[in-house]
Amino acid sequence: MTKLSLNPSITHAPLPSSPVFSFEALSLKHDGKPPVTVSPAEEFFPKSEPDPTVKPTTAPAKPTTAPAKPTPPPANATTDPVPTPTNASIAPAPITSTTVAPPTMTPVKPTPPADLSAGDYRLMKGKAVCLMAHVALQVRLVTPEASGTFIVQPNKTRATGECQENKANLTLVFQEGFITFMFNKKNYLKEEVDLTRLFLFSGHYAATNHSLRAFPAKIGHSYSCRSESVYMGNGLYMDVKDDRMQGFNLTKSNEFGVTDHCVADQPDYSVAIGVGVTLLVLVLVVLAVYLLGRKRRTDGYQSL
Repeated sequence: MTKLSLNPSITHAPLPSSPVFSFEALSLKHDGKPPVTVSPAEEFFPKSEPDPTVKPTTAPAKPTTAPAKPTPPPANATTDPVPTPTNASIAPAPITSTTVAPPTMTPVKPTPPADLSAGDYRLMKGKAVCLMAHVALQVRLVTPEASGTFIVQPNKTRATGECQENKANLTLVFQEGFITFMFNKKNYLKEEVDLTRLFLFSGHYAATNHSLRAFPAKIGHSYSCRSESVYMGNGLYMDVKDDRMQGFNLTKSNEFGVTDHCVADQPDYSVAIGVGVTLLVLVLVVLAVYLLGRKRRTDGYQSL
């Protein structure tokens, strides 16, 4: 039989769990039994396994600092990509400057001159029309210092004046000035305009022609001219287009009388007369040649 004795004087090194004791085997030489096989000390103390019924009193330490979360970029922020360095030479990008274009202004175009158009003007004496004019007027300035054209616009012109027994005056008033025509009865056969006054642009351009004898017509007739120009003096010309006017003795139906045309509109028969005379001379020449030829043939025969 083998006895085991615990030697308390054995020193042992501290271990993290429980002390490990060293045993000595006392062999009894007198016993005839084989010696006891001594197992290593660690086999007498099997590896401690955790008791499933016992819960650890100390919970594993949790990290006190939460991992930092990446801060998301702002929604409107734009992240430029990090350029990757390369060995190739990169030409610098051209710097473009943004220039704010000035607002486009539509240029104001000058008002085109109005078309030359004829207007109808009348003067009343009681309930009857005493003077009528259908005329288109244009004033031209021709001087070394200045030149220009002014057109009288009928829709911006009003007629004023008066009619007397032997005189009548018609004044066409517009914003820029006025034009006056004076009609006179020279005798019982003829009437004419013997005074014309022109006043434009607050007196900057003015002319009066007292010696002018224009627009003549018989009493009870109307004067008519398609186009004529009257020199007023001071470099001013009055162009009259599509003119027809009458100052006295209009018809009972307030209409123009018989038309007396201006010289320019009167038919020219000179060409027709010249052609007629030429043909007549040619006929006479042919007739004379014929008669002479016949006479010669008659003279060639002698009587027996």
